[in-house]
Amino acid sequence: MGNPSLPLEARAAKIRVLALDVDGVLTDGRLHFDRDGDAGKSFSVRDGFGLRLLREAGIQLAIITGRSSGSVRARASELGIARVLEGVKDKAVALRELAHNCGVDLDAVAYLGDDWPDLTALQIAGLAAAPADAEPDVRAICHWVSSRRGGQGAVREFAEILLEWRGQRNALLAHYRDGHGRSAG
Repeated sequence: MGNPSLPLEARAAKIRVLALDVDGVLTDGRLHFDRDGDAGKSFSVRDGFGLRLLREAGIQLAIITGRSSGSVRARASELGIARVLEGVKDKAVALRELAHNCGVDLDAVAYLGDDWPDLTALQIAGLAAAPADAEPDVRAICHWVSSRRGGQGAVREFAEILLEWRGQRNALLAHYRDGHGRSAG
């Protein structure tokens, strides 16, 4: 995680890529199975809008998940997230490859995760973040922990604080106040 004493604002200034886990981060972690055994997930529109704001601010977005799901691919497509890494066994390896493919160092990558499979990625990310209901061992190593739960606004809160730390929040808000913003996420 680089220099552990680096202030959050300095970490945030370097971020060019945000990678997210899905279950427990973009969703509340519950799976809904239909009669054919296909899993459905519920996503927060507010979280989606937060991700749109990050894209507007020039942050590249990616999903790194251990599961494979049509609902994740559909949601990623709606949000313009082209990099969706599914069925990932080692998230640190995936995060390193993502950084390389995006042309950035790991200190320019933020990662938002909630459970033990995310630990290796969180340990190497330039900015490690978690929802309020992440596992205690995950929260303990993160630079920032949301006051909101996964799937219930944690991603939106992270997006806004990241934009604030980067000095971009007020300009984006003014853009929307002036009626020039796009529709919700």
